[in-house]
Parts: sequence; C-alpha cells; structure tokens
Amino acid sequence: MPYFRKFAGARLFLSPIDVNDAEQYAAWINDSEVARQLNALPNNYTVDKEREALQRLAGGHHFAIVEARQEKLLGNCGLDSIDWIHGTAELGIFIGDKEYWGKGYGTEAIGLLLHYGFAVLNLHNIMLQVNSDNQRAQRCYENLGFQVVGRRQYLRRGETRLDSIIMDLLAPEYFAAQRRKTEELERDAD
Repeated sequence: MPYFRKFAGARLFLSPIDVNDAEQYAAWINDSEVARQLNALPNNYTVDKEREALQRLAGGHHFAIVEARQEKLLGNCGLDSIDWIHGTAELGIFIGDKEYWGKGYGTEAIGLLLHYGFAVLNLHNIMLQVNSDNQRAQRCYENLGFQVVGRRQYLRRGETRLDSIIMDLLAPEYFAAQRRKTEELERDAD
C-alpha cells in the first residue's frame, strides 16, 4: 500500500488510513491478545467489517501508524468525539503488530498525534481511557504528560472487575513540556 508522510517522527510516520489494509486489521483484531487490550474479545471481525470501520475512520482525524524504514503498517491512532466549541477530543491508539509492543512506537505515534491535536487543530483538552490492567499503556500516557482524572469499575474479565482509568492532557501543559524539551536540547547543544 502507498503511505504518505503526513506527520513524521524519528522511527515512524502518520499517514492517511487506507481501506485496502482491512485484511491486516482483521488479522490483528481477531488475535485474542490484541482484541483483549481493545475490549473487543467477544466480537468477531470480518474483512468486510474492518473495511467499513476503516472507511469511517478515514473520513475523520485518524491516521495509519507506519514504521518509516520499511514502510510497515503497525496500527492506527486518532482523535474522536471532537467538540469544536470546547476544544476537546478523545484519543485512541491501536498497535496491532505485537512485535512493536513495548518499544516506544506507541509513545512516538501519540506524540505526533498530540502535536496534530494541539498545534494544528487548536484543541484545549485531549482525554483517553485505559484499562487498569494495561500498565504499559498507562506508563506511556504518563510519560507524555497525561494525568489521571478519574477511574471507575468498567470491565469484567471472567469474575474479575477492572477499572477504566480516564486521563487527560491540557494544551498549556503540552506546550510547556515542548518548551522544556526544546530548552534542554539547546542546552545540550551548547
């Protein structure tokens, strides 16, 4: 599939979503370990169903996550439920290729998406929800500056109840962190 470097980072870039990737997404979402992280385990997903989902996502503020060197599709990320009056949105990310889990690709993709949301779309607040048993994702979000604003029992896995943790990041917090990073880089260059 041809991918386009809409927003580029060090190891990956965000590209418009291509509905022709539906077969790859169907393979990922039907993997029980991937589906469990997305709370999608009880559902079956066909290629046609994934094509319809990708068609919806392609029309919004969603991007394919592509590893830059090999131009390999890793998953997608995007902003949903955008409220233009209040400047809010909900972030979602999906790394389907398990080889890339825990290696910082999600963090890099979210960093690019945050730039898009705050600097391009001029949003004020980006929030997300994460399962309480997904420690890796929680650390990623905290490292990017997200703060916990709430948690509540939401999921059931067998006899166990899990919390959904709600986190958010405000534009002033994001831009202050970006300024600090720039200042650190300038100091290190001197």
